[in-house]
Amino acid sequence: MSKIPELNIEKTKDDIIKFIQSKISEAKTDGIVVGLSGGIDSTLVAYLACEAVGKENVFGIIMPSTTTPTEDKIHGISIAQGLGIDYKEIAIDSILNEFLLMTQLEENNLAIGNLKARIRMSIIYYFANQKNYLVSGTGNKSEILIGYFTKHGDGACDIEPIGDLYKTDVYKLSENMGVPQEIIDKPPRAGLWNNQTDEAEIGMSYDLIDQILYQYCENNKGDEEISEIVEIPVDDVDMIINKINRNKHKSEVPESPQKTIL
Repeated sequence: MSKIPELNIEKTKDDIIKFIQSKISEAKTDGIVVGLSGGIDSTLVAYLACEAVGKENVFGIIMPSTTTPTEDKIHGISIAQGLGIDYKEIAIDSILNEFLLMTQLEENNLAIGNLKARIRMSIIYYFANQKNYLVSGTGNKSEILIGYFTKHGDGACDIEPIGDLYKTDVYKLSENMGVPQEIIDKPPRAGLWNNQTDEAEIGMSYDLIDQILYQYCENNKGDEEISEIVEIPVDDVDMIINKINRNKHKSEVPESPQKTIL
């Protein structure tokens, strides 16, 4: 069984902190806004942001809906309070329901889930504009590569501090930075519909996903070779590769046809 390369935790942490500081300086902004979901990714980003710019310059927003597990809401609040950052809780159901009532379309879990993510990002950017802060993304490399995020929703941000960390790297850095064990141990979930978890929706554990991504994206291995290295069926490898190719548009600038000059 293969593994992704071991993370240099201290150097990586230092590089991310310097990255946040430099981007704040370049943009001539005053701080960072983070959407706190109660999950490990947003928690780690909040910890890193506090080290980079100080807790007084980090603002957290908790935005629960009826499908948000109560535990996640509690964790989001406890992280904000534990770090000592200013935060606000805004329930999004009234906004969501107004939109659904207006459209009167047949309900679709995926469409509604994406709408929730886009509502949340609109709220985050409102506060960022008000405070002259940058919006920090909370996406990791695993999610970004396979497109496991909402375009113009949780994928919208000004900086992506943990965007080069595989999900398994996120766990290692979180442990190093003292993220509460109860958050580390929780199954990754977006809470976009009831009983949703990342790994169940994707159909594979992050440990396997990361190994496939590393071999395909960084070692340029083909599906059959990856299947042998990771010791899983080729069909499972192809499922992840297909996600990468199908979702590339989410991370790219929208295309335009070239103009013709006389």
